[in-house]
Amino acid sequence: MTVREFRLPDLGEGLTEAEVLRWLVAVGDRVGVDQPVAEVETAKAVVELPCPYPGVVTALGAAPGTVIAVGDVLLRVDGAGRPAPRVLVGSGPAPAALTPASRTPGPMPAVAVISPLVRRLARERGVDLSRLAGSGPGGLVVRADVERAVPGRPAAVPGPAAVPGPAAAPPEITGVSPTPGEPDGRPSGAADEVERIPLRGARRLAVERLTRSRREVPDVTCWVDADATALMAARAVSGVPLMALLARICVAGLRRHPELNARVDTARDEICRIGPVHLGIAVQTDRGLLVPVIRDAHLRSIADLVQEITRLTAGARDGTLSPAELTGGTFTLNNYGMFGVDGATPILNAPEAGMLGIGRIVAKPWVHHDALAVRQVVQLTCTFDHRVCDGQPAAAFLRFVADCCEQPTTLLGWV
Repeated sequence: MTVREFRLPDLGEGLTEAEVLRWLVAVGDRVGVDQPVAEVETAKAVVELPCPYPGVVTALGAAPGTVIAVGDVLLRVDGAGRPAPRVLVGSGPAPAALTPASRTPGPMPAVAVISPLVRRLARERGVDLSRLAGSGPGGLVVRADVERAVPGRPAAVPGPAAVPGPAAAPPEITGVSPTPGEPDGRPSGAADEVERIPLRGARRLAVERLTRSRREVPDVTCWVDADATALMAARAVSGVPLMALLARICVAGLRRHPELNARVDTARDEICRIGPVHLGIAVQTDRGLLVPVIRDAHLRSIADLVQEITRLTAGARDGTLSPAELTGGTFTLNNYGMFGVDGATPILNAPEAGMLGIGRIVAKPWVHHDALAVRQVVQLTCTFDHRVCDGQPAAAFLRFVADCCEQPTTLLGWV
């Protein structure tokens, strides 16, 4: 046989599924070996998938917006280059060919649902797939169709009028008078519909990781205010971005206090202190909060840190980083001051045991050389897993970082 199936490959890092964002080819297109054919989003990154086979595309395996599992068919390719009817493939009995000319409007049979995940969602939500009109290519039923049809959600089209019955007495509310024209006390025209946003990709991973961290980790946060005037002056003189300066200071602190560059192995009842510093940098993106990792940050110069932070930040926001670039961190640097706040008590990025938080740097009155002056002040926080160390090492680490912010020239090598 010349027709080959390209299935969703194992994407590594424990990933088991991906969402098809868009197709880069169509049925009837000729593709070459290693030509990108689809863009998919995993829990870690957006990636393009290259087809390992040459030939003509005869079938696409999923509509955009569909979540498919590793091993599911992405597309079929005919190596002989023969034309084929336009079909969408999936598990279960193969649906009949769907073409614009042959399909008539109306509900599709359940067999046309291509994804096992869509069928499972419909089963869990009590939705009859045979009554749905699909919005995907060729009338295919996709996940969004099932979510719109969940019983209890407002219908897209008006249904039969409700039969009036006896009016229920309103509940007695003491001390509250409804606004005239608003019998139930709600604003006129208040919407009852609840917006439901599926947890997918990076957002779902963040939910799982943060929930696990809050449930399992006894975290503690300590903080200190520091005079960052000299640090801001060093940035102005050198032209080095603030995050690179803070990364260099953070790494130096972890080398002096390795108790925080660690994790807990609960399966073996061990604390694992990690030699190299793989520093995570929290980056806010359209896909949610991502934490790309600077590998071997302790071996990098200031120039290397600037280059790597720039590359990873851009890649995180563009969705072009690989899963390996978003995992394996040993400690996280989180600059939430960019959002205009002074401090926070963040949740640890499990299984990491520590996080350095940076608040906004703002002019405040400060005692400097025994006199009151206006200085650039920053609040620093250290959140740590109390299982890996006590408060003293964490406080010592934080005090070291604060001292470096106040007198950065020695550490950073400037005169």
